[in-house]
Amino acid sequence: MNKKLGLHVLMAILVAGLFLTASCAKKTVVSDSTAIEDQTQASAEAAAAEAARIAEQERIRQQELAEEADRKAAMEQARAEAAQTRFLHQHIHFEYDSAQLTDTARALLREKADWLKANPGHSIVIEGHCDERGTTEYNLALGERRAGAVKQYLQDLGIGSFRMTTVSYGEERPLDPGQNEAAYSKNRRAQFVLK
Repeated sequence: MNKKLGLHVLMAILVAGLFLTASCAKKTVVSDSTAIEDQTQASAEAAAAEAARIAEQERIRQQELAEEADRKAAMEQARAEAAQTRFLHQHIHFEYDSAQLTDTARALLREKADWLKANPGHSIVIEGHCDERGTTEYNLALGERRAGAVKQYLQDLGIGSFRMTTVSYGEERPLDPGQNEAAYSKNRRAQFVLK
């Protein structure tokens, strides 16, 4: 009888041990599943954060490229405006009572021809001017010869004549109203106007 009782107690202990083992094993599975879910979520969050970081870097890079392109365009615009201003305000000067182009005038006209070639959409008026010495009729004719000499030289450099017209103002539009050689030399000129 004692042996039977002992066997029952032993069996009860074994069954209890099996239940405990089974329940502990189940808790471990739940715990591993949660850890895997946590790890998956953390990985997804890390991937999302990395994607956001890469997207922000790309946005900044695109913004820098756009700003650089704007800077280059502004510099190019300023360079083009400066070249146009130089074209319009550097006059061709002549000796007294002459329509002959000097070496300085030819060098300046070569620069102007380059500008005209780079800007084929522009046409110009070449104005011939004189100082106040001489008759009005004589100075109108001299101004026309000066404008014509400039036009011919530009044509020789490859600028189409259809892009250039000439006009003479003689002594009517002086740059300097003075009555001395410094003023006269400024007024003996050909200058350019864009059409």
